[in-house]
Amino acid sequence: MNLSSTRTINILIVEDDVFMQAILEEILSTTYIIEIRSNGMDALAYMQNGNIPDLVIADLNTPKLSGLELIQQVKVSDFFNSVPIIILSGEESSDKRIKCLDAGADDFVVKPFNPAELEARIRVVLRRMGKLSA
Repeated sequence: MNLSSTRTINILIVEDDVFMQAILEEILSTTYIIEIRSNGMDALAYMQNGNIPDLVIADLNTPKLSGLELIQQVKVSDFFNSVPIIILSGEESSDKRIKCLDAGADDFVVKPFNPAELEARIRVVLRRMGKLSA
């Protein structure tokens, strides 16, 4: 894997919990360029202003626009529908996972998560999108 090119990859994190924002930034900022928004509406506005991330990591339960609603908004857009989305959630409900995956999420990670596993899942999605070489 060629990690030298990952520093040009932009990840948009949509998470309302400040503690979780700090954890995700700590884990990912050494490898990727990180942008954080605390709710789905702000994330969508950020994207609509011309900032198209290489990957979105969104909490399922964010205010103003949930992770599921964000997936739906992104996937109906001609501009954003190819942006991969990984959902993070404290809910282990199969029903929620299925709804998110059926709506277009590329992966679903249950909190608490192993940071190394999250990073591996990010690499899988980025490789699938052609943003990262094997």
